[in-house]
Amino acid sequence: MKGQVRIEQMFAFIVVDDDGTEGIPAVQTMNLGYPTALPLVGADMARIDSIRHFAQKIARDMKKPVMLVKFTKREEVEIIR
Repeated sequence: MKGQVRIEQMFAFIVVDDDGTEGIPAVQTMNLGYPTALPLVGADMARIDSIRHFAQKIARDMKKPVMLVKFTKREEVEIIR
């Protein structure tokens, strides 16, 4: 979160399934020695650029296009304390 003052937009890589539903692909990575799912989302283009190679591999492996979409309307739905 260094340098990120406020998240005003989100980017996500999206795949459309054969039945027309959309999903955010994820890849499995290792975090502190444990497998972790990493959804292909980010709040800035630097993050998106750092995970783009995963989206390219998913597109090749699934033989489906992977779209990059941008969400720009921020709405706070809940605050958990």
